[in-house]
Amino acid sequence: MKRTIYHGSNHIIQKPIYGGGKRYNDYGQGFYCTDSLDMAKEWGVGKGVNGFANRYSIECDGLEILDLNDPRFCILNWLAVLLENREFDAGSPLAYQAKEYLLETFRVDYHDCDCMIGYRADDSYFSFAQDFINGTISYRQLNRAMHLGKLGQQFVLKSEKAFDRITFEGYEIAESTEWYIKKMARDQAARREYFDVERNRIERNDLFVTQILSEEMKPNDPRLR
Repeated sequence: MKRTIYHGSNHIIQKPIYGGGKRYNDYGQGFYCTDSLDMAKEWGVGKGVNGFANRYSIECDGLEILDLNDPRFCILNWLAVLLENREFDAGSPLAYQAKEYLLETFRVDYHDCDCMIGYRADDSYFSFAQDFINGTISYRQLNRAMHLGKLGQQFVLKSEKAFDRITFEGYEIAESTEWYIKKMARDQAARREYFDVERNRIERNDLFVTQILSEEMKPNDPRLR
């Protein structure tokens, strides 16, 4: 089955190169795309700088695609992948212990997959994750925060096999005057909802990272579903 994907960038990329890209992105080294043309335009622009939404097709038959939205995973699996790859300053004993426990207990074996699907940890998502690790928001609040503002899912090419399947189909220019404003508006909308006190009150039976640690919760715990 062919899939259309887009990559937002400040330049046109006709041939993505396997082994390129930053090693410390959300899911490690890879080529980061999205199913959404609009999202790619937002990701491609900068303040006062136009961008490009590069369009590709990829033949997915025969590829091993790991989807972190699959019911067998919970949000802590996504967080463990993020903690493995992104620089995270564990500035307190709780944050350090939480990071170590999540990496040990909720680690996902993704290194042999061809592609990955999951949340994109931009500044907002990363700050939500940090708040959870630091014990200031609950597991329920973290789950809810992941859906605020529809900040984006990403489709990431990881293997040489996946790179061999991708075909450049063209591009669209993203005007900064339009898409940077939309990008900032989406992020600000998510943050406004996140800080809405009434919607984010602690609820009875809310799980915090301290309880997850003290009870040594595992990925199959029904409270994490």
